[in-house]
Amino acid sequence: LAQTMADRGVAVDVFTRRDDPSVPAEVLVSPNYRVIHVDAGPARRLPIAALPEVVGTFAKQVITWIRDHGLTYDLVHSHYWISGWAGVMVKQNLQIPLANSFHTLGRIKDLTRRPDQEPSSAVRVLTEQEVIDQSDCVIASTPAEATDLLEHYGASPERQCVSPPGVDHELFSPGSKVGARDVLGLGDGNVLLYAGRIQALKGIDVAIEATARLRDVDLLIVGGPSGPRGGDEVAGLRSLAEALDVADRVHFLSPQPHERLADFYRAADLLVLPSRSESFGLVAAEAQACGLPVLAANVGGLPHVVADGIGGVLVDGWDPATWASTARALLDDGDELARLSKGAAEWSARFSWPATANRLLELYAGITGTDAGS
Repeated sequence: LAQTMADRGVAVDVFTRRDDPSVPAEVLVSPNYRVIHVDAGPARRLPIAALPEVVGTFAKQVITWIRDHGLTYDLVHSHYWISGWAGVMVKQNLQIPLANSFHTLGRIKDLTRRPDQEPSSAVRVLTEQEVIDQSDCVIASTPAEATDLLEHYGASPERQCVSPPGVDHELFSPGSKVGARDVLGLGDGNVLLYAGRIQALKGIDVAIEATARLRDVDLLIVGGPSGPRGGDEVAGLRSLAEALDVADRVHFLSPQPHERLADFYRAADLLVLPSRSESFGLVAAEAQACGLPVLAANVGGLPHVVADGIGGVLVDGWDPATWASTARALLDDGDELARLSKGAAEWSARFSWPATANRLLELYAGITGTDAGS
């Protein structure tokens, strides 16, 4: 998105916390687009649970850098609740408008969390509310997220808008399944794919239990642990696969670069997303761009990303037997899979970074009083 904006002549500075002492203070990515690293806490990767402790320092360092360089910005666009917290401080100190994209909401996650999953912290929920109240524009990824913001946070309709993320269609595009499997060293058997963060709300346990009911199917889990209990979740999923006697068919792979992730999308037969909560589901859009049909939970923003019967199938609930039988029916019907593959690629065209940039520039103009694209 930043590169797309920069290509249109919009100056974009991305501020991020230094997590490696060797990285330079400023990195010019391309004309009009640079990344600025500021010191806030130790110069190493921190777990998400530790970031609230350094958010005040981060915001102060951003404000200091801006003032020291004599710069004036038209607005600040923050993402997620922690960066939104910093965004509020930047807005109040520099008196510039604030737009915020949450991508996920604590109260909404709690509605469908697993019984053994801890609820969102009070700090998170209270901060989300403050960021919503202070933002000049709250950007929802889908109409479902917009409704959640209205019903569960009392967001002002006048300061709310919808703008879905985009997909890089030059990178994520249909290609040879045989070629992709050769690259990845996969055979010609049925392959289900999960890609994304590993945490309880993603419902990966449902995918593993469904796989146990599908005798001739392998499940690839591409991603790493996320959140305070991400490591425990990975261990629990591995134990579940062992207990169900499918450890030889459930394969855990580390997070992949985008170029390699596209090969996984092209190599698989179905992407499975049994999420218990999902504000958008970017992997579903990326997979469809590669022509991979998606089997997704009928929750949150997924029905906006996955058109039921066009580029995939939506599943109600998290009963592994239902997920297994739905997957089985699709895997056994090559013509239907081919139809969904074609529909997926066509449906995904609506999710592009140029389209996202167009919408955001309109929104920015509305809260800054400037012309879109200036």
